[in-house]
Amino acid sequence: MKRPSSLRRRIVVAYLFFALAVCTFLGIVAAVAIEGTEDLLVDEHLRSIATWASPRHAVGMPVEMPSDVSFYHSDSIPSELRDLPPGVAKKTFEGQTVHLLVGEDDAGTYVVVDRASDYKNIEHVIYAMLMAGFLGFVALSLFLGSFIARGFVDPIVELAAAVMDKSSNAELPLMGSQDELGVLARSFAAHSTELKQFLARERFFTGDVSHELRTPLTVIIGAAELMVAQTAEQPALHAPAQRILRAALEATDCVAILLLLARAPDKINRPQTSVTSVIREEIARCKHFLEGKPVVLDFEEGEDFLVAAPKELLTAAIGNLIRNACQYTEQGYVTVKMGAHSVIVEDSGPGVPEPIQARLQNRASSQPLIGSAGTGLGLALVVRICEYLGAKLNVGNNPEIGSNFRIDF
Repeated sequence: MKRPSSLRRRIVVAYLFFALAVCTFLGIVAAVAIEGTEDLLVDEHLRSIATWASPRHAVGMPVEMPSDVSFYHSDSIPSELRDLPPGVAKKTFEGQTVHLLVGEDDAGTYVVVDRASDYKNIEHVIYAMLMAGFLGFVALSLFLGSFIARGFVDPIVELAAAVMDKSSNAELPLMGSQDELGVLARSFAAHSTELKQFLARERFFTGDVSHELRTPLTVIIGAAELMVAQTAEQPALHAPAQRILRAALEATDCVAILLLLARAPDKINRPQTSVTSVIREEIARCKHFLEGKPVVLDFEEGEDFLVAAPKELLTAAIGNLIRNACQYTEQGYVTVKMGAHSVIVEDSGPGVPEPIQARLQNRASSQPLIGSAGTGLGLALVVRICEYLGAKLNVGNNPEIGSNFRIDF
């Protein structure tokens, strides 16, 4: 499983890679310097031995050497060391790598062999110290990276938590800081204040407009009811009066929904509402839209589920989808289905144009949207209600013909 990336981890990893890069570079430089120093010291050591041993051998004096150093002259030189060019070299001799010096004096050729120079032991000690320093530097880098990352990231995490805490109205941390984090905190605070003011203005405006519409709608409903009652025996006037009454009632419902949406989501009552009962009621209300049209309205009932929401909001969201499908479908079918915590409305109508789909789902469209393009207030209310309830509206077209609306609660 891939571990999640974080700014703190990136800082620590950056310090670690920096430490590895520095140690690698210094290690290469140190290795070159150690090898060069070793060769230089061993060469000087071999030459000093030759300077001391060659004159003694020439006058017939004994040449005593330590056990790890040998001096060969003329015929005593081993066969594998003969015919070597003059100078210092490394060669495998007697099963081990040795340093040797080939030179000449008045008596002939000589070879000085150093089998186990003290400098090799010193080299091992130096390399061990370098490795210990390498590991210590890496450990120090990890500690330092973690310490710096904690000091750098913790204020950002604290600021992010304060921004995400919608229930708190306290001042954001780091507001008084003069560094970049302080600038970021003040920018967040200013933007949040601007958004809160905008939302407050929008809610007040929606509430005020809805309240102002209630009085004329009440008058229209009263007059329409009177007209319906007085024109019961006049079909030419009775049908228009019923349409006026029905439209006024729908407008009243819309105003009630707008008033409800103008309130904060956490300030409304959220009873457990049965989705099946809402669908049945809305199907019964929308049947008159199909009068005289060869359209079959069907309900494929599934397992009922409850949604924590006011019944008015669920009725508006589901009812608008069913009503739009019935109004725009001239022939074929309108089917309402229930899924796992979802409601699906399919129809064989003209489908939903791509610009409208993009607008309802808040994404860019390659085609221009002219006016409302037939979206009306109904679908806009459905989108708003879904956002308000934390649901998701998916808009699409059927593979062959018609539209497909799905609300996932």
